Amino acid sequence: MNVHIDVQIIKDSSGKPTFAVVPYERWVKQTSITAGMIPNEVVGAVIMEGKTPVRAWREHLGFTQDELAAKAGMTQAALSQIESGEHKTRKATLEKLALAMGITESMLR
Repeated sequence: MNVHIDVQIIKDSSGKPTFAVVPYERWVKQTSITAGMIPNEVVGAVIMEGKTPVRAWREHLGFTQDELAAKAGMTQAALSQIESGEHKTRKATLEKLALAMGITESMLR
């Protein structure tokens, strides 16, 4: 799997990494997540479009099903079933997905 890395590392004169530069949009998403906030786009996708929180977060963060499933250690088919909302998802599975997306498990409820 080829994953596009959009982070630029800036090193000091001795070669030690000093700064990481990320695209602004990614920074805004990540800082709102680390502050424990759920973005409007995610809330809207769940409430207005009827998407499951897992799907809304995955799409908001720009993951494909294949990418997220691989990061979470599951198959794409299993993730698809979770996103369909047809089955109740175990807490342990939600924890794996949350970890893979860099959010908390409670944000997936």
